[in-house]
Amino acid sequence: MRAYRIAAVGEPAALTTIPKPAPGPGQALIEIRACGLNFADLLMQKGTYQDTPETPFTLGLEVSGVVASLGDGVTHLSVGDRVVVYCGHGGLAEYGVFDADRVVPIPDSMSFEQAAAFPIAYGTSHMALDHRARMQPGETLLVTGAAGGVGLTAVEIGKLMGATVIAHARGAEKLAVAKDAGADHLIDDSEDLRMRVKELGGADVVYDAIGGDVWKAAFRATNPEGRLLPIGFAGGDVPQIPANHLLVKNLTVIGFYIGGYLKFRPKAVTDSFKTLLGWFEEGRLHPHVSNVLPLDRAAEGLELLRSRKSTGKVVITI
Repeated sequence: MRAYRIAAVGEPAALTTIPKPAPGPGQALIEIRACGLNFADLLMQKGTYQDTPETPFTLGLEVSGVVASLGDGVTHLSVGDRVVVYCGHGGLAEYGVFDADRVVPIPDSMSFEQAAAFPIAYGTSHMALDHRARMQPGETLLVTGAAGGVGLTAVEIGKLMGATVIAHARGAEKLAVAKDAGADHLIDDSEDLRMRVKELGGADVVYDAIGGDVWKAAFRATNPEGRLLPIGFAGGDVPQIPANHLLVKNLTVIGFYIGGYLKFRPKAVTDSFKTLLGWFEEGRLHPHVSNVLPLDRAAEGLELLRSRKSTGKVVITI
């Protein structure tokens, strides 16, 4: 089968041919139809992601497809089921073997492209805002990188949870996408973020996917007793957090990484997915996929992420 593989850390990924896998006990073989790309795929190529597998490995953290066969002991799935999997790696291939506990059936109304865009972006935002930040209706949520893969879902979910949402993004086109997702206020990257947020009454919860100077400005615009979620560092710089400022303003910085929950509390992720899929079936969530490309153009898809030219998700069809 074809797979988009990393042979060694630091080397570019390449499309190659490898043996088709077979499921073992407790596993499912998935015929992959689509794979969502993530910033983590870029970090894995450099070996800087916290969960980079040993080489060689296949890129692709989240997939949708059809159950092709099952290993011993799997009873909650059937051959032919349409499913989604947060797999961590192995998604940019024609087939993949994954732990059956991670495989979740999807509604008939959800396309494979929508499903492949769903687990990480929506799961991250829902668990971060609900499970970790305990955001309440009426609070003000600031989302940076608000037109990106996770940022856009934070806008959408924040609005569903009853927050007033401030969206920060680069350029009118990206801000328009955030507005369509439910943002109440828009701030362009060229504006003074701290001043604009303060003019709007400050932020109670900050969901930051950028880091660097954007984090610093958001930090200074957070209200007393506010909670800050450092979700990612697309700007390149990991912020250093002044503990004395936390003390003075009674702020809380909350770490969150959805992949970690798969290791120590997987049921929390599964429960979140069930809630999110229910919202999708009710028509309350609308996955935004800006680019769909075939497997032999996966490099182009990753470049769209690297250059921050996409909005929402980039999906590779197999």
